[in-house]
Amino acid sequence: MSLSTRRERGYEPGPVVGMPPFASLEGATRTVEAEVSVSAARVQLFQFSSPGPVMRPLRDEDSCLVVMCLTPRPRNARARYCTHWTPGRFEALGDVFVVPPGELMQAGSDSGRTTSIVCRLRLEAVRTWLGADIPWSERLLEATLDVGGPNIQCLLLRLAEEVRHPGFGGRMLIELIAGQLAIEVGRRCAVAPEGVPRCGLTAWRLRLIDERLEKFGDQPTLAELADLCRMSIRQLTRAFRVSRGCSIGDYVARYWVAHAKRLLVTDLSVKAIGYSVGFASPSAFCCAFRRAVGETPGQFRQRALRGE
Repeated sequence: MSLSTRRERGYEPGPVVGMPPFASLEGATRTVEAEVSVSAARVQLFQFSSPGPVMRPLRDEDSCLVVMCLTPRPRNARARYCTHWTPGRFEALGDVFVVPPGELMQAGSDSGRTTSIVCRLRLEAVRTWLGADIPWSERLLEATLDVGGPNIQCLLLRLAEEVRHPGFGGRMLIELIAGQLAIEVGRRCAVAPEGVPRCGLTAWRLRLIDERLEKFGDQPTLAELADLCRMSIRQLTRAFRVSRGCSIGDYVARYWVAHAKRLLVTDLSVKAIGYSVGFASPSAFCCAFRRAVGETPGQFRQRALRGE
């Protein structure tokens, strides 16, 4: 099993196009913690650090990139497909995103230090499940920015554990998990809302919802969000699912979990963090966090501070 660790400076600095908050930084560094190659995929664990906002290109001619941030993602994580979208169009990145073979994605975020897993599914494996020539339409490209779901996330977490701590039969296990991952990605692309009419929420309504969520404190009700968007609750819930590919409840849950993760690597107490994301008691926050993440806030904090 091939494991490697190396450090690279000035990691893939890309040109700054169309979005002022991002900039290319020569001080950005990437550490490859571990790497395993099998016939279906190449799996890598990265530590990426940037002292300020950064923009970088992501592309692989021969593989489909499946990327998940294992630590809290920096704020303002956005991306665009350079050959398909205008220079000023950037969309939010989910917990897990995919870059199709040969497509150039420009991704950026605020400063921070993150650990990510990148599974490069080889083109042959992708074609087995997605077909020889995928027409990566506008709707499919939008869908690739957030393919998070319990199945895909669990597979990536299992891959990360096996790459970091290889055990008996590890290569065969990684091969099998990579095959499962290719199937799950294929399913997500197969059910992407290609046939759904473009009747999602407008950009200004989506921005209003995100701005309301950024205030944190009490979590908004459906009635409040519908009133904010000047729509009925039924219209809002249907249009939101078309735009984001999930329910408003799931989206709000992801939002507060991501915010809680960012706060857990600060000096704030667990009690204060629970109140800040809208929970009435520390115990309610701890229970909800454990259901969502699989570990308590304290366990997550210890692991994050150790750089895991």
